[in-house]
Amino acid sequence: MNKVTTIDLGSNSFRVLIYDCLNNEIINEYNEVTGMADGLNETKVISKEAQDRVINAIHQSSIQLGYEPKDAICVTTAAMRLANNSQEVLENFLNSTGAKFNIIDGKEEARLTLLAVKYALKREKIDSSKFVLLDIGGGSTEIIINNGENFESHSFNFGIVTLTQKYLEYEGLLKELDSHKLDIKIFLDELEINLKEYTFVATAGTPTTIAAIKLGQDFFHYDKSQVNGTIVNLNDLEEALDIFSNSSQEVITKLVGRGRVEFIEVGIYIYRTVFEILGKKESIVLDDGLREGVAINHCLLK
Repeated sequence: MNKVTTIDLGSNSFRVLIYDCLNNEIINEYNEVTGMADGLNETKVISKEAQDRVINAIHQSSIQLGYEPKDAICVTTAAMRLANNSQEVLENFLNSTGAKFNIIDGKEEARLTLLAVKYALKREKIDSSKFVLLDIGGGSTEIIINNGENFESHSFNFGIVTLTQKYLEYEGLLKELDSHKLDIKIFLDELEINLKEYTFVATAGTPTTIAAIKLGQDFFHYDKSQVNGTIVNLNDLEEALDIFSNSSQEVITKLVGRGRVEFIEVGIYIYRTVFEILGKKESIVLDDGLREGVAINHCLLK
């Protein structure tokens, strides 16, 4: 079987994918919250504790999925781009596990994520010609404008982990998001496009969590085949915020999973901000993202 293993090490999540190049199908996958960006705002470094969590996740996933870390295509993104000790961290991962990570920049992250989403839209039989893609990460937020075979992207330097750990109160958070609104509007205005012609598509943990809750799923009963293609609107975001504001820690953990509880509300505020900027009433949610894009890209090159 012509298969490839990819690892996407994000600011909060660690995701492994084993992909069948011949049939363009996922064979197996592994997801874990490793919180690599924990404390990054204050220290500007990836902590020893976070590194240990990643190393453990690599060991555990390789046992569970039966892959060799040294053979995997490994990418890492915003947290590693921001950290002052990134090279030291990458050497630690390589020496401890054999996994060789490459730090990709925002443009390459956007290209690979877009590749996965275009495949996913075709799979779901949804028009993939003109759409705006939102990818909310732990340390950055990507917005990609796709028009046929062409795309423009921008990586904005804020994410669910960095904003959550920066603000203890929502007043400061909302004020910063207002400033990012202006940055995003400038990016969009420079493109001189009619946003009414573009579908709004969202990927990553926050949108998929909202879609799952809308479908009556929780973290332990998550079915991405149902989540893919789900329409989420502004009312769904408000209902989710209401649930999180009025539920116990136990209930929220069941809904979103351990390691995501403290970040989910900030993710929703980011999601809502982009809704408002685009003037959209609904978005299409997809589970596919960077790790799928890395796999598809490898398959195409082969």
